Amino acid sequence: MSLSRPRAVLFDWDNTLVDNWGAIRGALNAALREFGQTEWTLDQVHARVRRSLRETFPEIFGAEWARAREIFYKSFEAGHLEALAALPQAADLLAAIDVPKAVVSNKQGRLLRREAEFLGWSGQFHRLVGAGDAERDKPDPAPFDLARVGLELHEKDVVWYVGDTGLDMQGAHGSSCVPILVGNGMGDDLLLERYPPALRVPDLGGLLGVWRGL
Repeated sequence: MSLSRPRAVLFDWDNTLVDNWGAIRGALNAALREFGQTEWTLDQVHARVRRSLRETFPEIFGAEWARAREIFYKSFEAGHLEALAALPQAADLLAAIDVPKAVVSNKQGRLLRREAEFLGWSGQFHRLVGAGDAERDKPDPAPFDLARVGLELHEKDVVWYVGDTGLDMQGAHGSSCVPILVGNGMGDDLLLERYPPALRVPDLGGLLGVWRGL
């Protein structure tokens, strides 16, 4: 499909540019164990972890969600950097994209920025927006608007949003970004039908090829 060269590219973080699922699963299961709940498999974590913690934890833990949050972050911060890995060709793609780049993630903002610094990527991005940085979290337009601040974009300028889930595509549609899906959408068929991507690529190498062909 023919795409216009964008003036900026926004990215999701987890499972789009990096793999940190082991640390996420470990921290979530630490909280579930504390409250006597059944631990989640990695496939269940992949399927269920979409929205930000401040939206999902009240549903999972009810009135005790704030204490569960403390347990989660204590566990996560103890090992998330050691478990963090850039996805194949992520660094090559970021180096090739010669327009401003930013991140819109539902990972807590301070942890997102710590991970980018750990990978040596902080300088790659105009802005790193995580959960809690804007008034509302993805898929709401608020974090996308925050990511655009300072980019001097005009209303008709093309901006891509690259993500791996139906929620990412929903966020892209709602914030007037061109939705680019990496991977198979992780079973989000209904969301993807409602919020279809403008382009689907199997992996970051596929997106790098598209970029080089623009």
